[in-house]
Amino acid sequence: MAKEIYLAGGCFWGVEQYFSLLPGVLGTEVGYANGPVAGTGYVPVNYEEVCAGSGHVEAVRVVYDPAVAPLRFYLEKLFDVIDPLSVDRQGNDVGRQYRTGIYWTDPADRVSVELEIAAVERRCGERLALETGPLVNFVPAEEHHQRYLDKNPEGYCHISPAKMAAARLAGTVPLADAARLSLPAAGVGSGVDPARIAALTPVQYAVTQEGATEPPFTGEYDQTFEPGIYVDITSGAPLFVSAQKYDSGCGWPAFARPIADALAEFEDHSYGRVRTEVRSAESGAHLGHVFDDGPEELGGLRYCINSAALDFIPEAEMEGRGYSQYLPFLQ
Repeated sequence: MAKEIYLAGGCFWGVEQYFSLLPGVLGTEVGYANGPVAGTGYVPVNYEEVCAGSGHVEAVRVVYDPAVAPLRFYLEKLFDVIDPLSVDRQGNDVGRQYRTGIYWTDPADRVSVELEIAAVERRCGERLALETGPLVNFVPAEEHHQRYLDKNPEGYCHISPAKMAAARLAGTVPLADAARLSLPAAGVGSGVDPARIAALTPVQYAVTQEGATEPPFTGEYDQTFEPGIYVDITSGAPLFVSAQKYDSGCGWPAFARPIADALAEFEDHSYGRVRTEVRSAESGAHLGHVFDDGPEELGGLRYCINSAALDFIPEAEMEGRGYSQYLPFLQ
């Protein structure tokens, strides 16, 4: 099933062309988003009114296939072509209509957006000049603005020709090769890897991408206790070491604590309960939940994690696969 996200990154001519070239994108449309609301609706606007200060932002509706690449992939690509610290300006374009933003129509996308922003802010060391929230309204732009750079190849674009070329190449090769062109190599700190997402089993996909829970006592790692490291199945990011794993009897792998900064926590109100969901800070993949009923001698916490969200790297393979820095923590 196709999904959509609305992205603002300066002049919408270049942003539309860039995203239209990426793997998994099914369609794009430029328009004017999140303008002032009048009563229960909004006032339709045109390009001249937006430039004159209507309050709308130039945005691109991106329709994509999540089976090809997840939302986090497209968010990462947005940050590849904008200055996230610039206020109301990208390239030579200055004005409120050129502010950067991410707007969703599916409330479930909020988590992916917040995780990606948190990751970028950690890298930048400061808050981003980025507007986020649900899509309030969207007025399609005039026809001559749609696919403008396809019609006018010499038209202005604030996105570099090199980035456009990389996107064009990525969209014409098999997915695994496209992932290598557009993302860092798989391994520690790689972020979302579309090739890994495409290789997930149905259970792994349901757990990591849709927040499902595998049946208890069925997971591959429930009774695995040999030395090694557990990593994010979708990115390879390190999550837990075997020394922190214990048998809780709950039917899922249980850990006393994660590797530092490996997880992000969110309040979960599903099933009429209040729980703390844990996701991979690197990829945003759903992992499980954390509870305060763990052994007191281990700190009192129980990170209850789905095996389907994990990949186990035995101690003997850790150095060869790039995880040697974690070897001292296995004891």
